[in-house]
Amino acid sequence: MSLKDTLMQDLKTAMKEKDKLRKDTITMVRAAIKQKEVDERVELSDEEVQSILQKQIKERRASIEEFKKGGRDDLIEKTEGEIKILEVYLPEQLSDEELTEIVRGVMEEHQITEKKQFGLLMKEVMPKVQGRADGKRVNEIATRLFQG
Repeated sequence: MSLKDTLMQDLKTAMKEKDKLRKDTITMVRAAIKQKEVDERVELSDEEVQSILQKQIKERRASIEEFKKGGRDDLIEKTEGEIKILEVYLPEQLSDEELTEIVRGVMEEHQITEKKQFGLLMKEVMPKVQGRADGKRVNEIATRLFQG
């Protein structure tokens, strides 16, 4: 079953169970998927749907930061719930240890030793962790490795 089919089934289930947060979250994601399909006149693959899910999660994490500044605990809680719902549809995320090993491996493979080669490092690491880690985490680990 494709990821879009899974989302549709889960939407139906959420509606039957009157789970408003899950229903609203899945509806928003399905709208984003549909919008991209209409704009580009294509049928999205599971990888492309995962990319949209990651983007949605990233946007929500940015929103949480803004809500914290504004002291909106109610919105923080709701948005964190949405993130948990969306993460279900992504592959299992890499642990910091696994991610560190991947970054180290790329650094050794491409003989990256200086901070000025950071762009090359990110370019090589991101396809390897696609869907299993976001760029912010990769960036943090790479920065730590350059410092240490």
